[in-house]
Amino acid sequence: MDRAAYFRYAGENARNVVFPLGGIGAGSIGIGGDGRLRDWEIYNRPSKGSVNGFSHFAVRAERDGKVLDTRVLHGPFQGSLTGDHLGKHFNSFGFGVRREHMAGFPSFESCTLSGPYPVATLDFADQRFPGTVKLEAFSPYLPMESRLSSMPVAQFEFTLENTTDAAIDYTLFGCLGFEFRDQSVITVSTADGRTTLSGHSTSDRKSIHYSELSISSDAAETSYQRHFFRGSWFDALEVYWQDISRPGRLKDRFYDNGTERRALSSGALAEHSTLACHLSIPPGESRTVRVAIAWYVPNASKYWVSSSALIGEPKDIPSVWKNYYATQWSGAEAVLAESFTEWDQLAGQTRRLRTELLSSTLPDAVLDAVSANLSIIKTATVLRLEDGTFYGWEGCHPDAGSCEGSCTHVWNYQQVLPFLFPDLERSMREADFTYNQRPGSGGMTFRLSLPLGIGTSDFRPCVDGQFGNVLKAYRDWKLTGDLAWLKQIWPHVKAAIAYAWHPDNYDKWDPEKSGVLTGRQHHTLDMELFGPNSWLNGFYLAALHAGSEMARAVGEADTAAEYAEIYARGRKWTHEHLFNGSYFVQQVDLADKAQLAPYEVDRGHFVRGSIYDLYWSDEHGEVKYQIGEGCEIDQVLAQWHAGLYGLGDIFEPEQFASAVRAIYQHNFKRRLGDEANPCRVFGLENEAGTLMCAWPAGAERPAIPVPYSQETMHGFEYAFGSQLMMIGELDKGIEVFAAVRDRYRGHNRNPFNEIECGSNYARSMASYAAVLVLSGFAFDLSEGRIAFAPKLMSGGRFRSLWSTGTAWGSVAIDDGEARLTVIGGTLDVAEISICGVTFKADATDHFGGKPERRDNRSIFNPGMGLMLRHAGIAVSNQPDIASN
Repeated sequence: MDRAAYFRYAGENARNVVFPLGGIGAGSIGIGGDGRLRDWEIYNRPSKGSVNGFSHFAVRAERDGKVLDTRVLHGPFQGSLTGDHLGKHFNSFGFGVRREHMAGFPSFESCTLSGPYPVATLDFADQRFPGTVKLEAFSPYLPMESRLSSMPVAQFEFTLENTTDAAIDYTLFGCLGFEFRDQSVITVSTADGRTTLSGHSTSDRKSIHYSELSISSDAAETSYQRHFFRGSWFDALEVYWQDISRPGRLKDRFYDNGTERRALSSGALAEHSTLACHLSIPPGESRTVRVAIAWYVPNASKYWVSSSALIGEPKDIPSVWKNYYATQWSGAEAVLAESFTEWDQLAGQTRRLRTELLSSTLPDAVLDAVSANLSIIKTATVLRLEDGTFYGWEGCHPDAGSCEGSCTHVWNYQQVLPFLFPDLERSMREADFTYNQRPGSGGMTFRLSLPLGIGTSDFRPCVDGQFGNVLKAYRDWKLTGDLAWLKQIWPHVKAAIAYAWHPDNYDKWDPEKSGVLTGRQHHTLDMELFGPNSWLNGFYLAALHAGSEMARAVGEADTAAEYAEIYARGRKWTHEHLFNGSYFVQQVDLADKAQLAPYEVDRGHFVRGSIYDLYWSDEHGEVKYQIGEGCEIDQVLAQWHAGLYGLGDIFEPEQFASAVRAIYQHNFKRRLGDEANPCRVFGLENEAGTLMCAWPAGAERPAIPVPYSQETMHGFEYAFGSQLMMIGELDKGIEVFAAVRDRYRGHNRNPFNEIECGSNYARSMASYAAVLVLSGFAFDLSEGRIAFAPKLMSGGRFRSLWSTGTAWGSVAIDDGEARLTVIGGTLDVAEISICGVTFKADATDHFGGKPERRDNRSIFNPGMGLMLRHAGIAVSNQPDIASN
């Protein structure tokens, strides 16, 4: 399949497409595959299905003072023709298509949206309209530039082409609603070559309801209406369509605040403004106009009730805080001013990221999974707190966040932030170690409580979340080489590791320092395992190994030696006792009720009751929610982390490979409709996917197994798929990725909204790991080293993007030659290895300028790079996997 065609959504395949536009932690506006603006999640919380009044774009063509045609810039409506449930009374289900969708007005007979993320290209065509319209929609997505990537703005470039044989005067209309909680004040300004229509609420600027929303264009000729006509019934849209369907400029309409404001028949009290951009285009030519929508809702608050209580006395912390973007820009107009002033840079770097993705030799399904899930950090899943700290929900309910607190065992999986926005990833480490770690014991809750500083949750520490923070600290240090940062957080990291045997660990993970977890072990599947298992013990072993290296780096040789000794003991025991010859199992006696007795029940669990109510089934005579002899998808997940971060072999390579192959054999299903699934349904009927846990023939299956066993959860699947790639099973790994993305092809689900516990689910960003695995990317910036050893090629070559904690760029490898380019940030490196051939950075051909030398390192800035030549550079011995 043509690569461009793979990322093109048209007709039925555009039905569910919604492409989010916004800033990191700033909320977003979605643009549908039909061009409709929806999901206005700009008010510091999710808002799936919201439409912001009658907000839309439209276009008119006229010649010699006569209107040829006027159309809304929408494709065919593909929603429910009976209506939807989100509308208000008399404009909801049973009343026809919701009026805010503008489906009652002429639109275009075809609309195609093309990706990949982060730029959407929409093509509109209709044989009745004299010309074509192309729209490129994006928000700044600049790796290493978290401030610019956090702008609360959606940017649009409309290109109108006159396909007729005579000149046409075109007008592009941008209609913007102001659905504020209170009255809105509409203003117009013309400055810096722009025309801007703005609305702000009459709330105090310190109120959580204070809002600003603006639309602006740098078109040379503009006109505008500050207000829709105020009337009743259908008057407003009736008059609006008359206004934009007559030739010439718009005549301004303005009501002062004393004028009566009447509700539209839809029940909406939103004001609306219309900005018109006028273009005269000769036959056969095209013109482009820029439009941006910016928002400013500066004050956030905790609108939800936490699932757990706080330890200690309540702290007097203000309940309202500023959004990060409100500390960087003074209002929507300031956002617009910078977005237009820096438009070329913002658009150029965002397009460059898309270009590098499209130019890569990654298989289509892998590129699809990687690029689509870059969008998650641009949705309401994400907040940025006043000091810039990154905060994430797990996902989104339709109108609220789903599962608060930057949940460590969920955010463990994602690999986008550490490699593209490393400062934000480090802010998560710092927040966890500052606010989530209990003094004394070192135990860490896995949900960050807001407002920041209010206290620590009483929820019990979680094995994969706690030790995942240790592994991520190691990764973040190796990505930057920042020893000062490591020394700053090291006491917290050390305490997190030592919690395993700390006397105050009421779950008794490993009191004897055996290297094996034997106690009550909470985990990301929301309950606890009792008894040793490779999944969670692997995290423990990897944390010990990483801790040993970090201890050595900060000068604590005795600590390093102790961790290494515990690690060696535990590793040996794990391989000898948990591997069944094919895969790793849990060592547990399901019939032993007594193993529950040592554990308290009232120490932080979201399900209340006695330990026996929670975990014992009298009817079955078994402990509930265990794996036992099952083949669980995450059984060797620790090796995924270790391999990505350069930690080496946590599991014996042969046993790791055997376990991964066993998961594919037993858990991967080509037809999910043949599997009984009492859990959440993320795949069905003819769709394929990888089950969370399977019990092969002859294996004892618990009567009530570990939760979610029969589900297919995408972040887990991506981590597993890239483990297959790690062991050379490339076709199978790509098949696993493709199985997920085939469930998100537009006709069935939204390609830009992978779901798990809600929309835009964070764990799906595990897909980015495939970039690292397939490029064989290794890094140790503490030593100034990076390396590439690609696992696949296309037509005898390899190309991909790369990123460290300080820079990102592209690498292109052909037989005997490699070209490494820095696109953003600064690369501080001493040596580079390509396909096993090592080059000193100061002894290679460079381009784009001469690198600075500092402490035996070469410093490469954007536009600079290296040309590496050696007969040993070759990927020709690797499998050739064409785009699928």
